[in-house]
Amino acid sequence: MTPIVSIIMGSTSDMPIMSKAAEFLDEMEIPFEINALSAHRVPEQVMEFAKNAQTRGIKVIIAGAGGAAHLPGVIAAYTTVPVIGIPIKSSNSIDGWDSILSILQMPSGIPVATMALDGAKNGAIFAAQILALSDGTLSKKMNDFKVSLAKKIDKANKELQEVTYKFKV
Repeated sequence: MTPIVSIIMGSTSDMPIMSKAAEFLDEMEIPFEINALSAHRVPEQVMEFAKNAQTRGIKVIIAGAGGAAHLPGVIAAYTTVPVIGIPIKSSNSIDGWDSILSILQMPSGIPVATMALDGAKNGAIFAAQILALSDGTLSKKMNDFKVSLAKKIDKANKELQEVTYKFKV
């Protein structure tokens, strides 16, 4: 099986967050790989990864990073494969804002789709939606997923009807 999504993180300390992306891709049966690469510690490896991603069959990259969070942007600079950035609140982070702004404020021509702080699952959902544009089976799975979200709200509202308060009407 050849991966079509690559999950990249700055270090393995990001795995508790990035595992949410892996879990969703696994649920959707999307082949993926996971690697740690640091834009600051191994910039040459990041460049090689990004330059070769498309020829290896990678169609979407989900890149998580904390602190200065340059990893998604550096990857995006070297590839035309869509890059989804996951800002991570790390131990050296300023409440996550440094990570968010590092990924969000990319210069013109080097786009990175930026998810919420620690939003790896949404990154995987977005990756699946991109892939579903050219994959009918995945498109159906994603439609089913969206229907399941609506059903959860319907169920929650039915449960809320049973909650009683003196002035609830």
